[in-house]
Amino acid sequence: MERKPVTRLLIADDHRLLADACKSLLEPEFQVVDIVTDGRSLVKAAWLLKPDIIILDITMPRLNGLDAGEQIKQKLPAVKLVYLTMNAAADVAAEAFRRGASGYVLKHSAAEELVIAIRKVVQGDSYLSPLIARETVTFLLNQGKSRTEEKHITKRQSEILQLLAEGMSMKEVASVLELKPGTVAFHKYRMMEALGVKSNAELLQYAIKRQMTSS
Repeated sequence: MERKPVTRLLIADDHRLLADACKSLLEPEFQVVDIVTDGRSLVKAAWLLKPDIIILDITMPRLNGLDAGEQIKQKLPAVKLVYLTMNAAADVAAEAFRRGASGYVLKHSAAEELVIAIRKVVQGDSYLSPLIARETVTFLLNQGKSRTEEKHITKRQSEILQLLAEGMSMKEVASVLELKPGTVAFHKYRMMEALGVKSNAELLQYAIKRQMTSS
């Protein structure tokens, strides 16, 4: 009898101890191919390793989980995304599913819930933590607008905003994104204009509200 191939997992979380604990929990049943600790490393690892399922957090340095997940789904549509996060907000869960998630699990749930979620996703189903009201998430999904669209900033501007919010200079942001510093400055100006903010502090507050940075 031919054995079924083992499901290959990639874990992304900036808390290494938690990521290692997830690996120990999951490895009896699944194969963990790598652990990464920031969103940009996740995108690169996903492209290189092509896992079956990615377990990722929402709040990660250098590129948040929502933006990273969306980029991965555009390049590798067959990859399944299971978010493992502290964020129990229904609008964030809805945004995750809108951007291609198959599962959404809360970190303070029982450990077995993550295993159940992955099994469901392997079978082609979706999973939402019962601690989040499914009706609310469904309602928000049916609204049809993403949080980025509501605020009228582009995906590139979202990337720039996160890096700026993490304390990088415009020159450092330009280096990470392989842009000219003047291009970064232009995007920052257009963002502030679109969001109606007047200062760097207001930009930072907006980034924090959108789960771009935990600081």
